[in-house]
Amino acid sequence: MPDSNYPRFCPVVMAASLLEPRWTMLVLTEMWSGSTRFNEIQRGVPGMSPGLLSKRLKELEANGLVRKKTDGPGGHAEYVTTAMADEAEPLIRGLGEWAHRNIDSEVSLQDLDAQLLMWNIRRKIDQLELPRRKCVIQFILEQPPEETVHYWLLSKPGEETDLCFTDPKHEVDLFVVCDLRALTAAWMGHSTFEAEIDADRICLSGDELMARTLTRWLVRSSYADVLNHPACEETRRSSG
Repeated sequence: MPDSNYPRFCPVVMAASLLEPRWTMLVLTEMWSGSTRFNEIQRGVPGMSPGLLSKRLKELEANGLVRKKTDGPGGHAEYVTTAMADEAEPLIRGLGEWAHRNIDSEVSLQDLDAQLLMWNIRRKIDQLELPRRKCVIQFILEQPPEETVHYWLLSKPGEETDLCFTDPKHEVDLFVVCDLRALTAAWMGHSTFEAEIDADRICLSGDELMARTLTRWLVRSSYADVLNHPACEETRRSSG
């Protein structure tokens, strides 16, 4: 039964009605990261079914948060956020920062997604810190009790770094063998790459220069620095 006492006139309630449906904020975040085509957006939210994504995009369009456009006859449809949606970006970002500071890492590192992690790592590769040539980096992620999974990052000067889910058949410059939890913890700022490497939870082999400069070309999540925020330190002290 509908809750007749729910204050639907309240601005907080109105905001929740637009952003609260499951996956909505993740879809918007993926679009703010540069994805515009349906398949691109879906790769950024791998746990979301195509049918649900289509439904959410239609809802976002109906609510004035997303605009669908097609370039010419037979052109690919693209989805772009509107000014109304973009106004909410720093608010949603702030919500993520608040959660990252205050939710225990043991909780946030429980349900991990290798594909989502690698899709986001792909965006953070600093090509200026890599050799000025084609570079192939193979990630071998151990995620017990499941099987080991493999991903390949292909970096070429002047081109967007590509993520491959199947072997591209190129010579690999650097192998990164690691525990999924360790890679996630280091990238998100709960730990450091140096600590995980020293503990043998991340192992590098191949190009020595690329291995030595890992922390320069593999840029951590923008949320990683949030854990150094004064508010986070105050929370640690008060809970200690």
